[in-house]
Amino acid sequence: MTEERIYLYPVWIRLWHLFNAILCLISIITGISMQFSNPKFPMIRFDVAVSIHNIVGIILSVNYLLFFLGNIVTHNGKYYKLIFPGLSSRVKTQFRYYTRGLFKGEMAPYPLNSERKFNPLQQVTYVGAMYILIPIIMITGWALLYPEVIPSRLFWASGLHLIDLFHITAAFLVSLFMFIHIYFCTIGKSPLSNFKSMIDGYHESH
Repeated sequence: MTEERIYLYPVWIRLWHLFNAILCLISIITGISMQFSNPKFPMIRFDVAVSIHNIVGIILSVNYLLFFLGNIVTHNGKYYKLIFPGLSSRVKTQFRYYTRGLFKGEMAPYPLNSERKFNPLQQVTYVGAMYILIPIIMITGWALLYPEVIPSRLFWASGLHLIDLFHITAAFLVSLFMFIHIYFCTIGKSPLSNFKSMIDGYHESH
């Protein structure tokens, strides 16, 4: 099969992706340090972790806004538009490939091209991460930064505790998404080809 190099990642996406990855890693590290703080053996001193976490959260909010606006004014947004008829079947087909077909040397059922940057399973998880989980983290994060705006009681529990729970749960899921994302990046023409794509912008099909 003839190899193709498809330009899928413009400069703004690559720069955004780099900053987002660095900021997310810092927020994960500081968040874990805050969550499991121990005055005697701190990973990062608690007040320092809080300050870094807050600053990084603000920068991440701005970075996400750039991503959101970029998807509106450029063609990159089309890759996140779900086509619901037959979506479940396409996701199942892709899941079967990842769990069975990949290890048997089968061809990918939905190879990437200029009109499809994500396979169906990727698209669903990326939409869930970028348009559901990240906004939850941002909204709850800003609320925790200004706790006076949080109602004292929300639904059945303390408003502050419930917002914090939403924030931590969404952050855990995004952290899980990141590690799975890194693993699946090794599934390409070579283990490093997808990482190279974030440098030169070209996806190498095989």
